[in-house]
Amino acid sequence: MNQPLPDPATRSPINPNSKQGSDSVPRPVDERALDAHRHDWTREEVAALFALPFNDLLFRAQSVHREYFDPNEVQVSTLLSIKTGACPEDCAYCPQSTRFDTGLSVEALMEVNQVLEQAKAARQSGATRFCMGAAWRSPKDRDLPALTAMIEGVKVMGLETCMTLGMLSDTQAKTLAEAGLDYYNHNLDTSPEYYSDIITTRTYADRLKTLGHVRDAGMKVCSGGIVGMGEDQDDRVGLLQQLANLPEHPDSVPINMLVRVPGTPLAGEGDLDPFEFVRTIAVARIMMPASHVRLSAGREDMNDQTQALAFLAGANSIFYGEKLLTTANPGANSDLALFDRLGINPEEREMSDEPAADPRFYNAM
Repeated sequence: MNQPLPDPATRSPINPNSKQGSDSVPRPVDERALDAHRHDWTREEVAALFALPFNDLLFRAQSVHREYFDPNEVQVSTLLSIKTGACPEDCAYCPQSTRFDTGLSVEALMEVNQVLEQAKAARQSGATRFCMGAAWRSPKDRDLPALTAMIEGVKVMGLETCMTLGMLSDTQAKTLAEAGLDYYNHNLDTSPEYYSDIITTRTYADRLKTLGHVRDAGMKVCSGGIVGMGEDQDDRVGLLQQLANLPEHPDSVPINMLVRVPGTPLAGEGDLDPFEFVRTIAVARIMMPASHVRLSAGREDMNDQTQALAFLAGANSIFYGEKLLTTANPGANSDLALFDRLGINPEEREMSDEPAADPRFYNAM
């Protein structure tokens, strides 16, 4: 007589990708851990999700994804560096730090018209959100008029707007919000415990404070992290716990794979198992079910199969274009070809009439 298979939620195998010792066995997944919109996740609950058999984890993540999103749509953003290099911070992964010799050319803040030309091109190539990044510890008040003009100009095109400018004061956050900024990106990067191994020039509390200013100003939060920086699985657990336990889940959660740039302290870091990367995407989807989970930096080094698994695990946003700030990204044609092979369409957004390079991006018009 056949015996019934055990419920996957009651299994608690050790994840072989984790650096934890063999005596560190996560607790079984509690069904309460699968409730939507929770803000009280424990480390044990998150670790138990990571420890599920890969197929079971992806099944749970895809099931959650289908409750909140069209599983065959992916939101498309374009990212532009509006001010490059000469950052005083010491983030160990970043080629824009003044502390590392990466051969990067320093560029001043772009003129507003230059930024708007880039935004127009992004819109024509199919992006629905235009993200602008500046290599600052925090913006100077003298830069705010130019920044607000950029926001207002991009908004006129019908694009969603996003900026990442470093730490913000409450007054600066309000100024950007009043100009119409939709999203502000400020990543937590990693767990609180591993953070000081990566960054020493600003604290975890500094990052959380900026996210608070962004929320209080009424903007949407874009916040995630980077994996593959030498952290162990418990640090990935800690990062997602921090993000999901914020007062509100981030509207966008970018999960970046480390891009190893020569000249940075992490240039020699080893590869992270792609399955562990996909696990991180899947757990993020389960814990933050209504958030867009962005398959972000590092796609240039991912094969199509890894990206397809990430979409299956619940990723539903990408950066579109050949460059992410200063590092490479798959070309637009490569992304469209992969979308075609997988039957994925770009997420639609109502915009004013203007010809697009690919009509699939504007089916709603």
